[in-house]
Amino acid sequence: MVRLEYFSKKDFQQLIDWMPDASFVLQWSGPTFSYPLTNGQLEKYMEGANKPDATTYIFKVMDDTINEVIGHVSLGKVDRNNSSARIGKVLVGAADSRGKSYGSQIIHAALAFAFEELKLYKVNLGVFDFNMLAIKCYEAAGFRRERSIKDAAKIGDEYWTLIEMGILYNDWENRIS
Repeated sequence: MVRLEYFSKKDFQQLIDWMPDASFVLQWSGPTFSYPLTNGQLEKYMEGANKPDATTYIFKVMDDTINEVIGHVSLGKVDRNNSSARIGKVLVGAADSRGKSYGSQIIHAALAFAFEELKLYKVNLGVFDFNMLAIKCYEAAGFRRERSIKDAAKIGDEYWTLIEMGILYNDWENRIS
């Protein structure tokens, strides 16, 4: 089982080490970061995060059984007026950690934080259409496709289509009860 802990400067290097190339960084973060990922980019990312009334919460993901960092996730664009937020930067870091259902556990933990701790009503996310494993993971968690944005990002000469997905509190609650 995984748990979320606030991401901090001491976690920067491990996250940087998990970023092999520009394509991976774009798939993981959208336009937020550029390759190579740097301490400066991460410091800017952390500005104002993880405070009681923050609009962004950034987490390292811990595996409880081995007590090691295995991933990363953020909950951003927290809008308390509209009771919504956006999951982003979902990552199972080390290659030997992949294929162990960490992705679904990360999404469950992020949704629990959004719905139980922050008392939000809706959470959305974006995923590129070729990332079928992630799409299956999000659909299994209860996310529904809401729209598609053709050619939302460009890497080299290639354009990527983004799928926007969302889940409402009632749908999430029904899945876990």
